[in-house]
Amino acid sequence: MVQYLEDDRNGHLYGRHVVAAIQRVRSLSEKPEGSYDMREVMGSFVTKLTFREMCVVLKEQKGWRQARDFFAWMKLQLTYRPSVIVYTIVLRIYGQIGKIKLAEHTFLEMLEAGCEPDEVACGTMLCTYARWGRHKAMLAFYSAVQERGIVLSVAVFNFMLSSLQKKSLHGNVTELWKQMIDKGVVPNHFTYTVVISSFVKEGLTEEAFKTFHEMKNLGLVPEEVTYSLLISLSCKNGNQDEALGLYEDMRSRGIVASNYTCASLITLHYKSGDYSKAVSLFSEMERKKIAADEVIYGLLIRIYGKLGLYEDAQRTFEEIEKLGLLSVEKTYIAMAQVHLNSGDFEKALSTMEQMRSRNIWYSRFSFIVLLQCYIMKEDLASAEITYHALLKTGLPDTASSNNMLKLYMRLGLTEKARNFVIQMRKDKVEFDEELLKTVMKIYCKEGMLGDAELLIEEISSSNLFDSKFVQTFFMAMHEKSRGPSKVEDRLEHLDQSRAIAFELMLILYLASGNYSKMEEILKLLLETANGLSVASQLVSKLIKEGDISKAEHLYKLLVGLDCIPEYVASSSLIRFYGKQQKLKQALEVFKMVGNSPTNAKPLYSSMIDVYAKSGQPEAAYFFYREQSKGGHDLGAVAISMLVNTLISSGKHREAEDVIHSSFRDNMDLDTVAYNTFIKAMLEAGKLHCASNIYERMLSVGVPPSLQTYSIMISVNGRGRNLDKAVEMFNKARSMGVSLDEKAYSNLICYYGKAGKVREASLLFNKMQDEGIKPGKVSYNIMMNVYGTSGFYGEAEQLFHAMQKEGCLPDTLTYLALIGAYTKGLKYSEAEQAIISMQKGGIPTSCAHFNLLLSAFTKAGLIQEAERVYGELIAAGLTPDSACNRTLLRGYMDYGHVEEGISFLESIRGSVEPDRFIMSAAVHLYKSVGMELRAEGYLNSMRSLGITFLKNLEIGSKTKAS
Repeated sequence: MVQYLEDDRNGHLYGRHVVAAIQRVRSLSEKPEGSYDMREVMGSFVTKLTFREMCVVLKEQKGWRQARDFFAWMKLQLTYRPSVIVYTIVLRIYGQIGKIKLAEHTFLEMLEAGCEPDEVACGTMLCTYARWGRHKAMLAFYSAVQERGIVLSVAVFNFMLSSLQKKSLHGNVTELWKQMIDKGVVPNHFTYTVVISSFVKEGLTEEAFKTFHEMKNLGLVPEEVTYSLLISLSCKNGNQDEALGLYEDMRSRGIVASNYTCASLITLHYKSGDYSKAVSLFSEMERKKIAADEVIYGLLIRIYGKLGLYEDAQRTFEEIEKLGLLSVEKTYIAMAQVHLNSGDFEKALSTMEQMRSRNIWYSRFSFIVLLQCYIMKEDLASAEITYHALLKTGLPDTASSNNMLKLYMRLGLTEKARNFVIQMRKDKVEFDEELLKTVMKIYCKEGMLGDAELLIEEISSSNLFDSKFVQTFFMAMHEKSRGPSKVEDRLEHLDQSRAIAFELMLILYLASGNYSKMEEILKLLLETANGLSVASQLVSKLIKEGDISKAEHLYKLLVGLDCIPEYVASSSLIRFYGKQQKLKQALEVFKMVGNSPTNAKPLYSSMIDVYAKSGQPEAAYFFYREQSKGGHDLGAVAISMLVNTLISSGKHREAEDVIHSSFRDNMDLDTVAYNTFIKAMLEAGKLHCASNIYERMLSVGVPPSLQTYSIMISVNGRGRNLDKAVEMFNKARSMGVSLDEKAYSNLICYYGKAGKVREASLLFNKMQDEGIKPGKVSYNIMMNVYGTSGFYGEAEQLFHAMQKEGCLPDTLTYLALIGAYTKGLKYSEAEQAIISMQKGGIPTSCAHFNLLLSAFTKAGLIQEAERVYGELIAAGLTPDSACNRTLLRGYMDYGHVEEGISFLESIRGSVEPDRFIMSAAVHLYKSVGMELRAEGYLNSMRSLGITFLKNLEIGSKTKAS
C-alpha cells in the first residue's frame, strides 16, 4: 500500500483518460455545492476506469468536496471494491483541511466495510488529530491502535510528539517517547530534538542528558536549539563545567551559537564572577556577527560595572539606544546601578529620569534604585518622597529601610531616625540582621536602654535568634547564666557579628550612664581571645566620632583592669590630644602604655607626629634623646618622621645628629628611612654626606627604590656632577626599576642647567617613548631648558604641543616662553606672550615683565623699557626690587642721569633697602653735584650694614660702544 501511495503522479502508470478524469473532477471546484450531479459529470467514464485508476483520480483531488463526491460515485462503480487504500486517501484529504468529523465518519465506514486499518491509515488519523490539536482524541485513538498491536512509523510519532510539545504537554511527550522506544521504533534526528526539549522543560535533567548522549552515539548531530536548551539548563543548575563543555562541543562541530545560548553563558560567567570570560564571549559574538539583544547588552553593562569600566558601560548603553534596542526597565536599572557603584549619583538620577521620559513605568525595584540615588545624594526630601512611593507597592524591603535610617543618622537627624524606627515597628517591617544592627546602633548611641532590651526580647522569639549578633546581645544582657550554652562555647574568639554586639552594648551602657553594667560587659569581653582588640578598636572609633569622654572612660577602665590597650587606641588618643595642643595628656597616655613591647614603636611615631604637628621640633628632638638614653629603639618609621620634622623646621644639625646616632647604634633601617636621610642632607646642602649615606645603604644590603635614585639624581645634579647623575639614572634602568616622570624631569633639569639642551630634549622624547605622558611640571622644565638657552623656536613648538595634549600652560610656562623669546631678541613675541596671559586669565607677575625689561635695557632701548615698566604698573602690579634694579641699571649703563634721578625720586620711600639701588643713587647724585643727597644714602647704608658698590660706572655701555 505504501508503495502504491508513493507511485509517480506524472501519468507513467496511467493513461490520458485518467488525466482527463482528474481534470474533470477538479473543474467542479468552480461550481457551488449541489449544482452538479457527479453521476452525470462522470457519465462518460463509467466502465472506463479501473479501481486503481479511480484511486489515482481520488488522490489527485485538491478540494475535499470533490473528493467526497467522487468517492461516493466511485463506490457505485462495478470495479470498486472496499479497500484500506482508498479510505486512507480520503482520510488524508479530510485531515489536511481539518474535517475531523468527516475523517472519523470515514474511518468508521472503513471498519464497517470490513477493511482492517493498517499503520498508514491509523497514522493518517493520528496525524489529523495532532495537526489540529485534538490531543485527547489523539491519545484515545492511539490507545486503540496499541490494542490492535499496530506499530506506527517514526514519522507518525514525530507528528504526535511535536503537536504535544507545542501545547507544552511535556509529560505526555515523555510518556509517548517511552512507549515508542518500548515498541522498538527507531527515533530519528527530529524525534531526539523534540524529546530532549520536553525533558528540559520538565526539569528532567538526567533523562535529557542521557537522551542527548544517546543521540550523539547514534551519529546524529544535535541542532543548535538542543545545545542551547541543555546549556541553559546547566547554567540554571549552576553546573558551569557542563555548560562550557557543551558549548565547546557545539563549536567543535561548527555550529554557530544563537544569541540565546550566548546570553545563557554570559549570565553564567556573570554570576560566577568570571567577567573576563563573559567579555571574551561577547567579543566572539561580534566576530561571528551574532546579533546581541537587549538582555545581552544589559548583562554587559553590569559586567563592565563590576570591573570598574564605567565608561565602557556608558558607551554600551549609548550603543543600545542607537540600535533602537533600549526598551526594558532592567537595562535602565543596570546602567543606573553602575553609576551608583562609581559614586556618580547625578548620572544615575539622569538615567532614571530618561527611563521615566520614555513612559516606562517604575516597578518596585525601580523605586528601590531611585531611593539609593537620593540617599547617596543625601537629598532627604526626595528620598522621603521616594520611600513613600515604595510603600505603595507593599512593605519596604529591609535594605531600603536600613539605608533610610543610615541617612538620618548621617545627617544627624536622630529624632527622625527614632520616629522612623517606631513607624517601622508599627508597620511590622521584617528585620534582617543588618537592619537590626542599624536600629540597635541608634538605641545604643542615644542610651535608649529600655528600647534596646525590649527589641532584643522580641527578636529572641523570631528566626533571627539564630544570629550570633542577637545571641551575644541576649547573653550579655541577661548575664552568662541565662545565655545559651552554645553561645558561651563560641566566645573563645569573636567574629565580626559578635564583636559588633559587644561594641554596641558598651556604647549603650556608657551612654545611659550605667557604668557598673558597662564594666561587667567589658570584663566579659576581655575573657575572649580578641576582646582587647575589640575594645581598643572601639576607643579609636569613639574618638573619630567625637565621643571623647566615652573614649577616655573606656581607655582608663581598660588600664584599670591591668589591660594595656592596643596601639590603635593609644595612638588615636595621643593624636587627638596633639590636635588639641594637650601635649601633657598625650605624654601621659604614652607613659601609661609606652613600655609595652608590642605598642612601643608605633607609639613613638605617634608622639613624634604630635610634636611635629604642634610645631615643636625641639620637643620632638628632646623626646627622642630621652627615649634613646633609656635604651629604647624608636624604629625606622619614628626616626624617619623625626628627621623630616627637623629638616622642615631648619634644624639641620639636630637632623644630622639623629642620622649619625642611628648609624652608630646599628639601627635596623629600611629603604624609606635611608631615602629620608639622603633627602634631609640634600635639603641641608650637605651633598657629600648624602652620597655617603647612599653608599652605606648599598653596603648594608638595603635595596634602593625609585625614589632613592630620583633623590640621588638631584644630589649629583646639584653638586654639578652631571656624569654621576646620568650614571645613577642609567643604573636605575639597568636594575629593572621602572622610572617615573619625576626621575626623568630631574635629569632633564640638570641637563638644562649644564647647558646640554640636545641631551635634555632627547631624554624628554625618550620619556614619552617609554609611555610616560609628561605633566605640566615636566613641560615647564623642558620649556625652561629651551628658554635659558634662547631656543625660542623649540620652546614655541613645545608650548603648542603641550596644549594639544590637553596640558594647559601656567605662569611658569609663560615665564620660560618669554625668557626664550627675549634671549632670542624676539621682543614683540615676548610682549604678545604677556598679552596672551592676560587674555587667558593667567595672572602675570613682575618676573614676566622683568624679562622684557632686562632685554630692552641690555639692548639700550631705554624708552621701550620705560614703556614696559609703565605697562607693569597699568596691569595692577607693584614693581619689585628686581624690576627697579633692572630699569635703574639701564639708566646707569647708558648715562641717562636725569631719568635715573627722576626714577629714584619716584620710588623713594616705597622700596625695601637694596644695595644696588642705594649705591646707584650715590653715584647719580654725586655726578650732578648733589653731595648732600649722596651722603644721606651713604649714611643709611652704613646704619643698615650694607656695603657700598664703588665700582659702579655711569655710561659704561656708552663708552664701550
